[in-house]
Amino acid sequence: MTVNWREHLVSGARIAHGQLCAAGTHVFVTNILDSSAEGAGRDEVLESYSVLQPVHIDAALSYAAELAREESVLPVLAL
Repeated sequence: MTVNWREHLVSGARIAHGQLCAAGTHVFVTNILDSSAEGAGRDEVLESYSVLQPVHIDAALSYAAELAREESVLPVLAL
């Protein structure tokens, strides 16, 4: 089951200068995704950001997946 990221991620002018964060924290979603992209496992991310809950990681991944479906960030080159 996919997590509804809108229930677990927040942004606003008064929250971390408008950056998307895990709800109830000041941990940027980009930090969660960067850590995952660099090879950190779920337990490592949770250890690095002790205020996070596992659902925050799931929400960040759901958010990234939705962006990937909706946006074409980089052109894919044919090999």
